[in-house]
Amino acid sequence: MVWTLGAAGAAECGADKLGTSRVMGVGVSGGLEVGLKTYPRTLALADHEVILTFDDGPAAGTTVRILDALAGECVRATFFLIGRHAQAMPQLVQREEREGHTIGHHTFSHPAATLRSMRFEAARDDILRGIAADEAALLERSVAPGGTPDLAAAQHPRTPFFRFPGFADTPQLRDWLAACNIGVFGADIWASDWIAMSPEEELSLTLARLEREGRGIILFHDTRSRTADMLPGFLRELKRRGYRIVHMIPGSGAAPTREAPPGWTSETERIIGRLTPALRGTNVPAL
Repeated sequence: MVWTLGAAGAAECGADKLGTSRVMGVGVSGGLEVGLKTYPRTLALADHEVILTFDDGPAAGTTVRILDALAGECVRATFFLIGRHAQAMPQLVQREEREGHTIGHHTFSHPAATLRSMRFEAARDDILRGIAADEAALLERSVAPGGTPDLAAAQHPRTPFFRFPGFADTPQLRDWLAACNIGVFGADIWASDWIAMSPEEELSLTLARLEREGRGIILFHDTRSRTADMLPGFLRELKRRGYRIVHMIPGSGAAPTREAPPGWTSETERIIGRLTPALRGTNVPAL
């Protein structure tokens, strides 16, 4: 099981590798909401500690390159999977777990207009279908075309970590997830790799944001070729600048968190408010 693996540091990988500095057990019993872009608290990372997360995969081509880059530096990350992608490429999901990464969930369909535009029941079922598809991929089980996954069992996933598409949550969905003991993960730093830019521009932008914040949960997408291109250089630069990788896994008890600084506001809500008219019935890229 992924949460039995320890940190992959210099002793295991060699002093020239970035490695994984420590493993953080994150308890989600009763619910958890972290990530300063959306919520007024985040995980309690020390200065120069980062958690790497990747959304929307797996994807043919780019996810393999992401995994190769992480393996090359002995780094472990968290992948928030889209269920239909996991269903189509279970071998990549299994590789992610086999190499020690944490598998989180990101709905089945990733609706372009976000879950916020859907009825509660439809949004809930999209979340459950996604979890069921991810779990089936990990267990090397398949759901027949047109078949119905076990949605009841999906309320108790092995890794109870979830991220809202576009971070567009609702109070009712958050309450339901908390009742299911599933944690909600936002991010502290966006790489903004959904915006067209070169790998060099993405590298510069992400490093500048990280230097400003000093630590945090970083959001990438393993579906983006530009991210796959820039990741080896980004990991080397983290080591050069003295940053340390923290790998989050399911834990027990209360998750260690820190509160947002005074004057905090939700950047997510500001952006969603600006994009909402365009998101209705369109394919505007979500966060």
